[in-house]
Amino acid sequence: MPQNRREFLTAAGAIAALAALPRMMAQWQPSPRYPDWRVKVLDASFGKYCQGTAKIEQLATGLRWAEGPVWIGDGHYLLWSDIPNNRIMRWDEATGAVSVFRQPSDYANGNTRDREGRLLSCQQGTRSVTRTEHDGTITVLADRYDGKPLNSPNDIVCKSDGSVWFSDPTFGIGGFYEGRKAVPELPTNVYRWDPKSGKLTVVAAGIRNPNGLAFSPDESILYIIESGAKPSVIHAYDLADGGTALANGRIFITAEEHGTPDGMRIDVDGNLWCGWGMGDDALDGVKIYNPDGKRIGAIFLPERCANLCFGGTYRNRLFMASSTSLYSLFVNTQGVAGG
Repeated sequence: MPQNRREFLTAAGAIAALAALPRMMAQWQPSPRYPDWRVKVLDASFGKYCQGTAKIEQLATGLRWAEGPVWIGDGHYLLWSDIPNNRIMRWDEATGAVSVFRQPSDYANGNTRDREGRLLSCQQGTRSVTRTEHDGTITVLADRYDGKPLNSPNDIVCKSDGSVWFSDPTFGIGGFYEGRKAVPELPTNVYRWDPKSGKLTVVAAGIRNPNGLAFSPDESILYIIESGAKPSVIHAYDLADGGTALANGRIFITAEEHGTPDGMRIDVDGNLWCGWGMGDDALDGVKIYNPDGKRIGAIFLPERCANLCFGGTYRNRLFMASSTSLYSLFVNTQGVAGG
């Protein structure tokens, strides 16, 4: 066993947790006590982010592939995508009720809100980025670049200036399960949509199937997950040209054999909370990295976590869209706006 792998498995008593994970796959069982044994401190600095009397909760299950959670604070509910079922789901904070928010959703994947509170969605079926207006009508922000159709917009973030940034891999056009099969006509880029001109520009090219995106708290860095790299990596780019372009791209985290990162969000201290999985049961859940790229914590789940977001009244509740289920955990930090 490689040394770094051995350290990962033994850190903070994780061996006992990993041994129990296969049993968790059969049926979800909440932790019978506090603190939740699935929340692991891998570095002492992570301890302050753990809420000792909070457990991981399963809020919904029976999905096919959960993705793209977004908190709707003024309505006190969460939306997230169930891509193969071609629908966006809703979970109500007050009642715990789960319902269908939109179906068909055109195979929506990533979701967020703009700075006016409107829902932004990556629709793999129509190969477009859309905005749901306050009156419920849907506006297409982008579906083509250089006269050619986009591939399948995947993840999306909104900067404080109102610009919309999204990744465009080919996952949604590879077959008929999460979209509609088609031949890609564009490279897999990351784009910026300008709110004043409506112009679409490429901000990151040459990334093999870009996936999750997240801005640092001060919006000086954009993190991009490259799912097509072997192993997967998370890139960091500096914002340039008044925050409209990217520069100084570098590899921030290499996944190595530790599974695959997917979606991510950032807390107010600049830590990356990354949905993780694949490989084996021991890798499923969330990995937390500090701004220096050091892994400081982990949340073990019985399913791969595709994407996550912070929500709740104080943005201190982590919602995790994980394969067939939706989970949550109260944490002792807050997510930044715009994710």
